[in-house]
Amino acid sequence: MFQTEFEFTLPKGYVDADGNLHRKGIMRLAKAIDEIAPMRDPRVKANAAYSTVIILARTITRLGAIEDISPTVIENLYACDLNYLQDLYRQINDIKE
Repeated sequence: MFQTEFEFTLPKGYVDADGNLHRKGIMRLAKAIDEIAPMRDPRVKANAAYSTVIILARTITRLGAIEDISPTVIENLYACDLNYLQDLYRQINDIKE
C-alpha cells in the first residue's frame, strides 16, 4: 500500500500558549498546490524563505493535540525542530538537493 502520511517526533517539541508540550505529529505527502499556493502569499513575496513555514503548515496534519497547524505554530518551533521537519519533508517527498 502506498504511504501518504508519516509519523514523527520532534527533538524538542512545540510549547503552546498554555505551556503544553507537543512532540508527536503527522506529515502528509505534499501536493503540487502545497508548493504553488505559498507563492501568492505576501509574506513569501517579501521573504522567499517564508515559503517553508507555509508549506510545513499545509502538510503537517497534526502536532500533539493540535489539528489545525497554522504558520504561527511553525514560526514558534525551536530551530532544531524546524530543521528536523524540513529534512523530513525533503525525505518523504523525495526531494534531492
